Amino acid sequence: MPDSDQLTAVRLDGKVISEQVRSELSQKVAEFKKNHPTFTPKLVAIQVGERSDSSIGISFEHIQLPDDIQQAELDTHLDKINNDPTIHGIIVQLPVPDHLSTKHIVHSICPEKDVDGFHAENIGHLSKRATEPFFNSCTPMGCIELLKRYDIAVAGKNAVVVGRSDIVGSPVAMMLNNLDATVTLCHSKTPDIEARVREADILVVAIGKHEFVKADWVKPGAVVIDVGMNAKDDPTKKSGYRWVGDVEAAAKTRAAYMTPVPGGVGPMTVAMLLSNVVTSAIRHFEASSTTSIVPNPLTLLDPVPSDIAIASAQKPKLISQVASELNLSHAEFEPYGKYTAKVTLDVLERLESNSNGHYVVVTGISPTPLGEGKSTVTIGLTQAIYAHLNRPAFACVRQPSQGPTFGIKGGAAGGGYSQVTPMTSMNLHLTGDIHAITAANNLVAAAVDARYFHESTQTDTQLFNRLCPKKKGARKFANVMLNRLQKLGISTTNPDDMSAEEVSRFVRLDIDQDKIMWRRVTDTNDRFLREITIGEAATERGMARKTGFDISVASEIMAVLALTTSLSDMRERLGRMVVALSKQGEPITCDDIGITGALTVLMKDAINPTLMQTLEGSPVFVHAGPFANIAHGNSSIVADRIALKLVGAPAGEPVTAENAGYVVTEAGFGADIGFEKFVNIKCRASGLVPDVAVIVATIRALKMHGGGPDVVPGKPLADEYTQENLELLRKGFANLRRHIENVNKVGIQAIVAINAFSSDTEAELELVRQLACEAGAYDAVPTHLWAKGGAGAVELAKSVERCCSESKQNNKFHVLYDHNLPIKDKIEVIAKEFYRAGSVSFSKEAEQKIEQFTRNGWDKMPVCMAKTQYSFSADPALKNAPEGFDLPIRDIRASLGAGFVYPLCGAMQTLPGLPTRPCFYDIDVDAETGDILGLF
Repeated sequence: MPDSDQLTAVRLDGKVISEQVRSELSQKVAEFKKNHPTFTPKLVAIQVGERSDSSIGISFEHIQLPDDIQQAELDTHLDKINNDPTIHGIIVQLPVPDHLSTKHIVHSICPEKDVDGFHAENIGHLSKRATEPFFNSCTPMGCIELLKRYDIAVAGKNAVVVGRSDIVGSPVAMMLNNLDATVTLCHSKTPDIEARVREADILVVAIGKHEFVKADWVKPGAVVIDVGMNAKDDPTKKSGYRWVGDVEAAAKTRAAYMTPVPGGVGPMTVAMLLSNVVTSAIRHFEASSTTSIVPNPLTLLDPVPSDIAIASAQKPKLISQVASELNLSHAEFEPYGKYTAKVTLDVLERLESNSNGHYVVVTGISPTPLGEGKSTVTIGLTQAIYAHLNRPAFACVRQPSQGPTFGIKGGAAGGGYSQVTPMTSMNLHLTGDIHAITAANNLVAAAVDARYFHESTQTDTQLFNRLCPKKKGARKFANVMLNRLQKLGISTTNPDDMSAEEVSRFVRLDIDQDKIMWRRVTDTNDRFLREITIGEAATERGMARKTGFDISVASEIMAVLALTTSLSDMRERLGRMVVALSKQGEPITCDDIGITGALTVLMKDAINPTLMQTLEGSPVFVHAGPFANIAHGNSSIVADRIALKLVGAPAGEPVTAENAGYVVTEAGFGADIGFEKFVNIKCRASGLVPDVAVIVATIRALKMHGGGPDVVPGKPLADEYTQENLELLRKGFANLRRHIENVNKVGIQAIVAINAFSSDTEAELELVRQLACEAGAYDAVPTHLWAKGGAGAVELAKSVERCCSESKQNNKFHVLYDHNLPIKDKIEVIAKEFYRAGSVSFSKEAEQKIEQFTRNGWDKMPVCMAKTQYSFSADPALKNAPEGFDLPIRDIRASLGAGFVYPLCGAMQTLPGLPTRPCFYDIDVDAETGDILGLF
């Protein structure tokens, strides 16, 4: 410290120091951006006037609002900014108009973005030595920074702060106290302020009164930080005034250090604001780059209770906690109750530059009617990676249909200690996506029949007047009609400019009633709706026709939901769905009907995947549930994409075993169906590349393929399945061998997960493991996920981890065929390469359809084979690994919205029926507690 006899204090030059701070911040941002190219701190100011701080790499947005804005409208602006993850700092210019509440506004800013440091939470943490605020107030922080930059010791000194405002005085006093000064805080009620000021080694004045502290009050050799900035009349100045501080300028003849006014604290305030923004951005970036892993420990019981008993005993985390662990902002998820939420597609935009995590697909062997536990393995493997290997892991599964839930199969939330929870929500209405699909599908059906009816009973003029009514003397096309006009080659945008011939072409779809392809749907196994007659009422004027219902998950709208990549893409796909043919054989689409916009409205919430969790707390996306026979049998592309980004590596960082997590997605039925469609339809549409495929096998199913007795739901298993039988197992292994070969055929490794039951012997498990490895599997691991949850799949998880690490270095994944091949050629590639058919035969109807599809230009889409899941062939009784059989194609249909054609192999049922004893006999509710009973 300078000698106290000096006549002039050292200038605490805020302008110089602030430029140093700005330069350091600019370098800090630039260095951080080298490793994280998308990193851009952003400050939003709600204020009057503009300023730009882009020179140091900070993005700045100025929002100027009118003086008469109401509190509620301002709150809406603040809420939007609070929930925007690209914004790291928020400031509001004070004071605000009298009709607004300053306190309310300050406390409405998220503490994590309160770069002014005014929020009560930040001030409160500043007052506690054991905690730290997100931010210190900028002006006090600037004062402290000046002391540090000039190497002025604070500890043990007498510090006097004059002024106790929340913005400067009080926080700077607390900060000095935290630096071990002995602090006196003076204010308007403090007696004899002069005496207290004279004792100050460090004097901070922020009282807002010009030259309040006289020069002779200042202790010789003291440090003076003058925060004041006051206009004082001065006729010698052109402006009529000059700027002075709260301390007389002559005090510099007594002080050792003193800030000038202006050019002292003011520039430091701005510099500290920028520092807070950069700090906030780095903190947010680092926090959002890694997900938190917070397992929910299981208490395992033996014997294993029922699925619903296990689920009821395990209390889930609140969905807000799950979202927080995933670093989702409040604007990126919408809770549906305590344990379920919708996640918006905005996450994809925010994390666009992130690398994807590891991508694991779970498939299976040709199953028994009881199923082999793919869902259980999918959930249990995710639990093992998350809760036992301590790595980020996400499961992506389909939403179950209520048809099987109340029919014979039961739910699809996994089983035992490997479940999605709450399983009751998942297996019932969940967030209403299937209901939305049902409503949208049936609206299309109603619109098609209504259009046929009206065209049959009205003239062109009548149709035109109703479709384009005059409103205030003018006609106008609805937006959805523009696509039809373009399709017809009609260029006018004014309905009144059309010729009579153009009007006729526009209003008449000329639907062939016998070629209406669109059927109604229900999410109930109702066999009596498979074929029905509609239009029997007298009001329908003899226009009855035969049609039928499918189950809701067989609707093309479900396939569209599963394959769409954005809201605009979904609207486009919905618009091109073909619902009928005209009498001239022309396809009629939803755009032609004029229903596309309404369908998109019904589906706009359904496009957002549903966030849930496993019993052990790992996140799960439940989204879409297309039929695996008729459609492609995989959960949605958007769910997989969001999950891969959430567990992926930050932009610019390579994906390694250490910095990226795992997404485990399930493909329906055996690998000949769900996995083949995952590869050739889902991955082709998404562009995503799997790292490894897990094939689920059971001793029971392999014995069945080896010649064991039929496995019939509801009947006890034969002795062959409950006693050791290596001969049956060895014979049936041919089915698993073919699935391993098929997975390897598309360039990825296969790991066999042996879903072990209590009746399986060590010799049986070892035989399958040995044979699988000899057949080309990367590994084969017995698992006990049903009885042990994630703990029963730790070795499987380690194998997946190793395989993914190797796959990133040498991934040879490819689709099975070129989608530009003729339709017949694509069918034959699948039939001969995956199924090992000797030939493919086409019915006359199928031949005609293929010719028609080719003429229409529909031959360049992937093929979605509609086939039984119980055999590689079209005959469900032909077990194991048949070869050389003929695959009959009895019909072929087009799903233009989904983007594939689907050949029908043999008889395919699109609406199941109820068995003699459905599951609903066991489902009830406890009237006392409201708990659901009997679901599994």
